[in-house]
Amino acid sequence: MIDVQEFRAEVREWLADNLVGEFAALKGRGAQGREQEAFEERLAWNQHLAAAGLTCLGWPEEHGGRGLSVEHRVAFYEEYALAQAPTKVNHFGEELLGPTLIELGTPEQQARFLPHILDVTELWCQGYSEPGAGSDLANVSTSAVLDGDQWVINGQKVWTSLAKEAQWSFVLTRTEKGSQRHAGLSYLLVPLDQPGVEIRPIVQLTGDSGFNEVFFDDARTDADLVVGTPGDGWRVAMATLSFERGVSTLGQQIVYARELAAVADLAKRNGTAEDPVIRERLARAWAGQRAMRSYVLATMGLKQDRTRAGGGLDNGQDNVSKLLWANWHRDLGDLVMDILGQSGMTLADGDLDDWQRMYLFSRAGTIYGGSNEIQRNIIAERVLGLPREARG
Repeated sequence: MIDVQEFRAEVREWLADNLVGEFAALKGRGAQGREQEAFEERLAWNQHLAAAGLTCLGWPEEHGGRGLSVEHRVAFYEEYALAQAPTKVNHFGEELLGPTLIELGTPEQQARFLPHILDVTELWCQGYSEPGAGSDLANVSTSAVLDGDQWVINGQKVWTSLAKEAQWSFVLTRTEKGSQRHAGLSYLLVPLDQPGVEIRPIVQLTGDSGFNEVFFDDARTDADLVVGTPGDGWRVAMATLSFERGVSTLGQQIVYARELAAVADLAKRNGTAEDPVIRERLARAWAGQRAMRSYVLATMGLKQDRTRAGGGLDNGQDNVSKLLWANWHRDLGDLVMDILGQSGMTLADGDLDDWQRMYLFSRAGTIYGGSNEIQRNIIAERVLGLPREARG
């Protein structure tokens, strides 16, 4: 296996050589809250990455990946963020579904889907949240009934990122009539290009519409496109969520560090850095960002050790990490608005600027991917062993 530092240098050189020409204009594009930005161009970039063997780095070699370690993947995502390379369009396939299929899928499912995730010719979205089951994922009501050799699906999903651009969705459904909570759920792979699927974009405060509502009205998928066994969907869904908070979050830390540096520069330029309260908040933000990075690195090491030892999922580290970055980014949004003052409350040329977009989207971080309340409940009940929260 290639040395980590040698691999880091290889990635840095490749990015410098390839983020040029038509791809140079993509630097920094597609960030959180702007997932649809320059989408077709970013798709071409993602396919260019794939052709160079720079996707699915941690996948086993027998499934088309490079079998690289956590350290190698950390190096890649850090260099990728430092180069301001555009956000990849294949996150749900590469980082979520692909590892789930490798761990829990059948050989037939792996052969059918992994190659097209690897070369970025099929895109995926995540069908989890519903109007009545956002953070409370066990309360999903979208149903699927087996009809001969196909599942018939009815229900609604919401806050589905990039559903308009995806060809497939991994959908958590209730397949046992009368079942409740975690029991009776199944994890289905569903094609979106069919008459029984309607996708409606959700326009956000920022004017973007990366999220969507997805309606299933007698939509169908083949009976063998259930991951795991029918009724075992909760375990499969939780495995996917554990991959969601994986190594790619290290790149997020680089983005946050860059945002913080820009916020500090803004405070120096407009004079608010002379305010001792602002200076203290900037110092706290810097300390918090460094603590987050250290925690994520330690968590990645623990995961790797547990995997080598044949262990299962983490014991709350991912939940703590989610709380750390979500609240840190929200507080950074508050800080930048205080630094901007009245100018942060007005629109230039009738449109939001980058700081206003960052502030608005940072509100969402405490909700998507599991709300703060859910993360704290999981830590309290499953890690600390405290009594379960009373449910009305």
